[in-house]
Amino acid sequence: MTADTITAADIRINARWLIPIEPAGTVLENQAVIIQGTKIEAVLPVAQADCDFRTRETIDLPHHVVMPGLINMHGHAAMSLFRGMADDLPLMTWLNDHIWPAESRFVSEQFIADGTQLAMAEMLRTGTTTFSDMYFFPEIVARMAHDTGMRAQVCFPLLDFPTIWGSGPQEYLSKGEALIDTWKGDDYIMPAIGPHAPYTVSDGPLADAADLSGKTGTAIQIHLHETETEVAQAIEKQGKRPIERLAELGVLGANTQCVHMTQITDSDIALLAETGAHVIHCPDSNLKLASGLCPVQVLKNSGINLAIGTDGAASNNDLDLFGESRSAAMIAKLATKDAAALSAHDVLQMATLNGAKALGREHELGSLVAGKLADIIAVDLGDPFIQPVYDPASHLVYSNHGRAVSHSWINGIPQVQDGKLTRIDVPDLMLRVEGWAEKIRQQQAE
Repeated sequence: MTADTITAADIRINARWLIPIEPAGTVLENQAVIIQGTKIEAVLPVAQADCDFRTRETIDLPHHVVMPGLINMHGHAAMSLFRGMADDLPLMTWLNDHIWPAESRFVSEQFIADGTQLAMAEMLRTGTTTFSDMYFFPEIVARMAHDTGMRAQVCFPLLDFPTIWGSGPQEYLSKGEALIDTWKGDDYIMPAIGPHAPYTVSDGPLADAADLSGKTGTAIQIHLHETETEVAQAIEKQGKRPIERLAELGVLGANTQCVHMTQITDSDIALLAETGAHVIHCPDSNLKLASGLCPVQVLKNSGINLAIGTDGAASNNDLDLFGESRSAAMIAKLATKDAAALSAHDVLQMATLNGAKALGREHELGSLVAGKLADIIAVDLGDPFIQPVYDPASHLVYSNHGRAVSHSWINGIPQVQDGKLTRIDVPDLMLRVEGWAEKIRQQQAE
C-alpha cells in the first residue's frame, strides 16, 4: 500500500468491543472508530484501520465497550438542586406542597444556570451526550448547554398560570417563539414546545402550541397519562381521555413526545400508532412517585417508537441513563411475566437511536455509522464488579452503572477523558451548589 492510499484523520479509538446499535443486536470485537472533524469517518476492524488510516491521536481502550452517546429524552435539569428535598410523597403532594413552593422561592436565572451545569456534569459523567430539558428560563439552559458543547432539546414551559418565567400562556408562547427563532438550525440546541400537562394547559394554548409546531417544525413534549388520577379526572371533567383531547386539538403527531404514559388502553395505542407520536419512558420516576408502569413491550410490539428519560433528579434521584435502562428492562419483564421481554439490546436502542428518532435526528445521531456525528462514549468493563465479560450489552444494562464511563466525545470534541470532565470546572461548581443547598436547608428549617 502506498502513502497516497492512506487517509489522514483526527482521532482513532481502538475498542475491545463496539456496539454500533445499527445493525440492531450487534456486538463487534477489536474495532476502530475513526473521527474526522465532527463526524465518524469509518468503523472498521483494527487491522484494517492500521492499513487505511493515519490519525493525529490514537486512543487505546483494551477493556472498554464503545457505543453511541446516550440520549436522555426527558428531564428538568436545574431541579438537580432539589435532589432529595421532598422524597416518599405522592405526585400531587410532592408538586403542590413542596416543589412548586420551592420553585416560587428559589428559581432564578442563576439557579437555572447552576442547576443545569450540575445536571450536565452528572449526565456527561454517566454517558449522556444529548438531553431534553423542560423547565423555566429555557434561554439560560440553551446557552449553558451550547457553551459546554452538549446537545440539548430545550422545551420552553407552557402553562395556564403565571410563574417566575411569565405571566401566562401568551407570554410563554411569545418568549418560546423567540427561543425557536434564536436557536433553530443550531447543531447543538433543539428548541421545542413544552406544555406541562393536559391538566395544567387549557384547550386554547394547546391549540396554539400545535399551530406553532406546525409552522416551525418544532417538537412538542408533554407529560401525559402519568397517573390514574389524571386520566380519571379528565374523563370526569371533559368526557374523554387526555390523549383523545390532544388528538382532537391537533397536538398529537409525529413531532410529539408523550412522557410517562403509565395508563394506556388499546384505543390510546391506536392513537399513538396512527399519529406517529413517540413515548418517553421514565421508569425510576414512575416507580418513586408510584405513578404506574408504562407497558413498554406492548407499545414496542405495536410499532411505537420508545425512548427513555430519567425525569428530574428531584423525582428519581439521579440522571444515570444506564441505571434507568436497567429499571426499564426489569419492569418490562415483570409486567409481561416474560423474562425475554425488552432485551438488553432493545433498551440500549431506546437510550440511543430511538431517542434520536424522537428528535427527528436519526440520520445524524444514535448509532456508530460512518457519516453520523461523532457523539461517542466508552465504558470501562475492566473492574472486578463487572467481571467476567461474556456479553458486553448485557453488562451495560444489568451489571454496569454509569460511573464506569471513561470517555465521551460530542461532535468529536472530548467531554470526558479518563473519567474526568474536560469542559466543566467541578470544584467551582460544587461551591455554588453548596450555596444553594444551604439556602434551601434554611427554608426547610423555617
